[in-house]
Amino acid sequence: MPVAILKKRRLIPGQTSELTLDASHIARKARPGNFVILRVSEKGERIPLTIADTDPQAGTITIVYLVVGKSTAELETLEEGDSILDVCGPLGKPTHIESCGTVVCVGGGTGIAAMHHIAKGHKAAGNRVITVIGSRCEDLLLFKEELSMFADEVVVTTNDGSCGMQGFVTDGLRMVLDREPSVGEVVAIGPVPMMEAVANLTRPYNVKTTVSLNSIMIDGIGMCGACRVVVGGEVKFACVDGPEFDGHQVDFARMRQRLSAFKPQEELSWAEFRRLRGQEA
Repeated sequence: MPVAILKKRRLIPGQTSELTLDASHIARKARPGNFVILRVSEKGERIPLTIADTDPQAGTITIVYLVVGKSTAELETLEEGDSILDVCGPLGKPTHIESCGTVVCVGGGTGIAAMHHIAKGHKAAGNRVITVIGSRCEDLLLFKEELSMFADEVVVTTNDGSCGMQGFVTDGLRMVLDREPSVGEVVAIGPVPMMEAVANLTRPYNVKTTVSLNSIMIDGIGMCGACRVVVGGEVKFACVDGPEFDGHQVDFARMRQRLSAFKPQEELSWAEFRRLRGQEA
């Protein structure tokens, strides 16, 4: 069933956008950590996107995406009033949230938007929530204001020092861990190298660390096996066993290898899409 786009906000023009979708059937059941799989057109690729927020009363969900290939570029052509061909969800296991004192939620890139819904869930559970967010520069920073509305503290890092402290999210996280001896959990969502770096940092602190894995997915219900990852030496399917796993147990090297398996085909598809769009223009 087509899902209408009620609102579109270009967070970073040409790169990152936020869509508010009319999806009451998903909004009623979605929990922090859940994701959806959408398809823009009849012959389009099925792509997973974490739900950044929900409004069950309004019947809406919010998704944020980075234009990185043909499918997200096609999604970016849609505007308010247009419809996405189909949106399936909520999928995946929701975040395990319990009262554990202080939780540090770390986000990088569009992972900040995905982390937003989880951080809200931890705050609603009565936890003290510290968020650490980072980007290359201030112009690429997402959801700073949104997180400030409920988080107890928002630590900002930028590579060039244009906003907050200069450095990476791991620098901000280390600062928090050094001054907060009773952190109950660290949640990290973002690029694979960032999540791996966070897991490596928290290991000597002996702090529970959860990461959300952005594996390649097709059906989203555990049948195709495309999203398999290795966690604690065992094969898991990110779509049904995750997408969240113990960051200290994830085999990040194998995940990087799988994510790059179709790079040549992805680049060819995107190049052809841009060429056709250029001919239309």
